Amino acid sequence: MATEPKNQRLPERYRQVLEVLAVAPQGRSVNALLTIGFKLETIADLIRSELATVRLEATENHDLRIEIARVRIADAGWRALEGLTTRKRSPRRPNGR
Repeated sequence: MATEPKNQRLPERYRQVLEVLAVAPQGRSVNALLTIGFKLETIADLIRSELATVRLEATENHDLRIEIARVRIADAGWRALEGLTTRKRSPRRPNGR
């Protein structure tokens, strides 16, 4: 079970990653997040703090098997975004979530 952060202030770098994940219903691959410019440490921190989840997905193309780590925003991440009181509006949760 995810715990609520003791400090309601979410670091800017966390908020930025969560906002990218919020508009991607299927999540984003770790490689895509790194390409955007987010640090692996930040992504790992979000997963450790249960604001995001990671799942390995395997795909096969001919005889080549590729595993992709896909990151999705977790319920605690949605709550963290919804609880922000900044000038910028956070993305809306997709239907069915």
